[in-house]
Amino acid sequence: MIPQSFIQELLDRTDVVEVVGAHVRLKKAGANYSGLCPFHGEKTPSFTVSPSKQFYHCFGCGAHGSAIGFLMEHLGLGYVEAIETLAQQQGLTVPKEREAKPVQALDERKSMLEAMAKAADFYRARLKDSDRAIHYLRKRGLEGRTAARFSLGYAPGGWHALEACFAEYRSPFLVQSGLLIERENPQDAADGESRHGQARERWDRFRDRIMFPIRNPRGQVIGFGGRVIDQGEPKYLNSPETPLFSKGRELYGLYEAREALRRENQVLVVEGYMDVVMLAQHGVDYAVATLGTATSLEHLSKLIKLVDRVVFCFDGDAAGRRAAWKALNTALPLAIDGKRFEFLFLPPEHDPDSFVRSEGAAGMAKALDRSEPLSACLMRELVQTHGENSAEDRSALLAAAIPLLTQLPLAALRMQLSRELADRVHIGMNEVNQLVQQHAAQRAKRQSLQQQSLGQRQVESGKRTGFQSKSSSYRSNAGVDGDALAPEASLRPSAYASSQAQVLAPRHQAISLIEKALVLLLRFPRLNLREPSSLQAFWPEILVEAMKLDGFSITDQGSDLAALSLHLDQVCAANPDRWAPWRKRLNRALAWVLLIDEQAARSEFQGALLQLADQSIRVAIDQLVQEGLTSADDRERYEALVAQRRAIRSGETTLT
Repeated sequence: MIPQSFIQELLDRTDVVEVVGAHVRLKKAGANYSGLCPFHGEKTPSFTVSPSKQFYHCFGCGAHGSAIGFLMEHLGLGYVEAIETLAQQQGLTVPKEREAKPVQALDERKSMLEAMAKAADFYRARLKDSDRAIHYLRKRGLEGRTAARFSLGYAPGGWHALEACFAEYRSPFLVQSGLLIERENPQDAADGESRHGQARERWDRFRDRIMFPIRNPRGQVIGFGGRVIDQGEPKYLNSPETPLFSKGRELYGLYEAREALRRENQVLVVEGYMDVVMLAQHGVDYAVATLGTATSLEHLSKLIKLVDRVVFCFDGDAAGRRAAWKALNTALPLAIDGKRFEFLFLPPEHDPDSFVRSEGAAGMAKALDRSEPLSACLMRELVQTHGENSAEDRSALLAAAIPLLTQLPLAALRMQLSRELADRVHIGMNEVNQLVQQHAAQRAKRQSLQQQSLGQRQVESGKRTGFQSKSSSYRSNAGVDGDALAPEASLRPSAYASSQAQVLAPRHQAISLIEKALVLLLRFPRLNLREPSSLQAFWPEILVEAMKLDGFSITDQGSDLAALSLHLDQVCAANPDRWAPWRKRLNRALAWVLLIDEQAARSEFQGALLQLADQSIRVAIDQLVQEGLTSADDRERYEALVAQRRAIRSGETTLT
């Protein structure tokens, strides 16, 4: 944990205008600076940076915060990483109250990053000297400006070409960063002597390859991908797993595409480095590529923080279909309201590189318009595999679909697919929901037993070895990189929301937060707060009234849709002027609330209350900023609201 006193000192030393100005073109406008907001597309500047108050604010989208918040939102850095970035700029060392990273680990990381940057410069310079490599890229249609944009390079064919780059070729950091390969047993070096008779106990990993630097959110080179020029295997060679680089976490081109992702609010996920580079050359600059692996949960978690639409682009052959099905299964747990996953299948004779060279950006745009939503792809694959003509077909279809539906979040998409599945297999939606709940309960029970078994084995192992072993979900390099968390840790719901899609302008009509809170309270009476909350002033009046209304919640917790609907009618009849306008809105949310058990309902309810307060506080902050914060009372109110919103978002505010 970083001491708050240090964070405050850091903010006092930091000029927010300088931090923001490094990424946004600012102009002096009176006492403040203004520019085009980097968080949403606009033509007229509505983004203001105040040097006196040391914060930024956008009157268009509501984005606001300090220098730390700007780096987190604009560059996608983690909280600790943003603080470390600012501290480095100010020449400060980040202290830790506990669980501090060893100084040695930080120094090693810095040395490896410096080595990677130096190697990238070396490869880029060698590309200019290699007519053969330049000829290959020109034959592929690549232009010089595109190669420069992506900092492409060339690794010479010698075994020790990097000796010309590094005076200390024997440095251990060159092996640790993946630039060199070292024989595990140097005594066996005689088996593989070079043509010059020198034992190759250590040699360059990348030789005679086009080099593609892979960058982190700060733009630092953390790994490479190398493409062979002539015939050879492997065709693509990636950096190994290092303290800097893990191919299951990183995406090629993400750093270069960051501005385009904000502009387009979508990302195209492809499979090859050259696909990304050639798409960008032809104007499709919002593409990224996985690094020779299947799309992972960490990949998608990173992307949906940046955009609302993720389109997977695959070849139209059988291998492409199989890859799409894997990606679909990975995306299911993340398919919350407001986030779209779609699939684009190219003609069998094309990959993204050849397709965009043939059809251009306009052709790719038309293809994207025809992409298949996750829901349609899911149902089509199930029907093609199992059929739906006979009772046996429908039974197999249902059995295959239930585990997939269980992976979906409790949101509108799950309801829609459940309804479509019920229609296809000729049963009622209640029966589908029951099967989904049964499967979810069975899966939770299996996971619980597995965790108990794992815990027992760890205890026994600890007894045998004399210490308690760490959880297997902890990544060995988490102490080196603050963001290097296991997927299950990075996807853990935040303290104030289990579904944050409502504040992200969903592309289809979804159940609103107030509707969720009301129907949850209607079905689960024990959700009502036992003590008054300071956030009550920020909740809609109708919700506060429902909390105080005797008889609002139904007494039978096992009620079905008909019973809930009847009880809602009774509430409306008791005060029609107040509740009749809500009858239609709440009716469509009743089917959703039936999918939730009481434990999940408590998390959903408290999350909705905190999000509603968060939204209201943001409106109040915007209004104060718009009025100018002219008085001391206004500034005090502003600081109090910002602190209250920060407490909500950090999880410090709880409800009981």
